[in-house]
Amino acid sequence: MEFRTTVKTGENRGWLHHSDSVVLLGSCFSDNIGAKMHAALFNATVNPMGTLYNPMSIARGVQRLIDCTPVAGQDLFMQGGVWNSFDFHSRHSLPDKQATIDRMNQRIEQGHQALKTAQLLTITLGTAIVYRLKSTGEVVANCHKVPQHEFERKMASVSDMTRELDSMLTSLHAFNPELRVILTVSPIRHIADGLDTNSLSKAALRVAINEAIARHREYCDYFPAYEIMLDDLRDYRFYSSDMVHPSDVAVEYIWQAFQATYLDDRSALAVSRCERIHKRLQHRPMSANRETVDRFNADTASVVRNLIKEYPYLAQHPQLQKALQAVN
Repeated sequence: MEFRTTVKTGENRGWLHHSDSVVLLGSCFSDNIGAKMHAALFNATVNPMGTLYNPMSIARGVQRLIDCTPVAGQDLFMQGGVWNSFDFHSRHSLPDKQATIDRMNQRIEQGHQALKTAQLLTITLGTAIVYRLKSTGEVVANCHKVPQHEFERKMASVSDMTRELDSMLTSLHAFNPELRVILTVSPIRHIADGLDTNSLSKAALRVAINEAIARHREYCDYFPAYEIMLDDLRDYRFYSSDMVHPSDVAVEYIWQAFQATYLDDRSALAVSRCERIHKRLQHRPMSANRETVDRFNADTASVVRNLIKEYPYLAQHPQLQKALQAVN
C-alpha cells in the first residue's frame, strides 16, 4: 500500500558533469540549489543581478547579461538611504552611487562571462505577478520599497510570458550554442497575494514554460521542483517556520532529485566526496593549541591534494586553494 505519491522525473539526462560551469538565475530557490552546488564544489554562478522573480524581469536580466549592458548613473535612484536599480536586487544597493554602479557592472561582467562559457543554465520562475512602473511602463524586478501607488500590479498573461521566455531562449542559444537550459517553477509560495492568486500564478508559469520548451526542446527541459514540493513531500513538516519556504530537508530532497535527473554517473561520486570535504573546510578546530590546529590544517590539506589529484579540474577552486594556503 502506498501512502504518498512520488514525482517521476524520467530517465537520467546526463546533462551535468561535475567539471561543468553552471549558472543559476531566478527566485530564491535558485539561491537554495546554488548553495548546494557550491557545497559540492561546482563552478556555479548564482544570480549575478540578485534574486529575480517574474519571467519578464528574468528575461530582461538575461538579455542584459548577454549584451553586457552596463548600468549608468541615470539608471539609479535613491531610496532608503541607498542607490537602487529596478533591475537589481537590493543586496547590490549601496549608499555611494559610484560604488553601486561599479558593483553592479562588475556583476554584469561576471554574469556575461559565466553565461558565455557555461554548459548548463537553470532558471527558476517565482511568480507571474508583475509590478509595472507607471512613469515608464516598464516591469521592475524589485520595488525597493518605493510606494505602491507608483506601480501597476497585475498578473502577466500566459501569452506574454511565453513570448518573453521564447525570445530569451532563442537569444541564449545564439549566444552560447552549447548551453543547455533547465526551467523550473519555484516551490516557494507567494502567499502575500493570497493562496488562490499564488495557485493561479504558479499554474500560469507552468503553462508558459511548457509552451516555451516545446519550441526549444533540443536544449531545454523542465524540472518539477514545484510538483515535488506540492505532491511528493506534501506536508507542512517540509516547510520552514514561515510556512512559505521549503525546509532544509526539503531542499536536500529536491537537490537529490535534481542530481538523479541530470548528473552523469561518473560525477555522483565526485559530488559526494566534495560535499564531505566542504563540510570539513567549514569546520574550525575548537582548540587554542597551535599544534592541534596545525595538525588539522595539514590533514585537511592532504585530503584536498588527494581530491585534486583525482579531479584535476578542481585545482583552482578558491575553497581548495585557501585550504592549501593555510599550511604554506
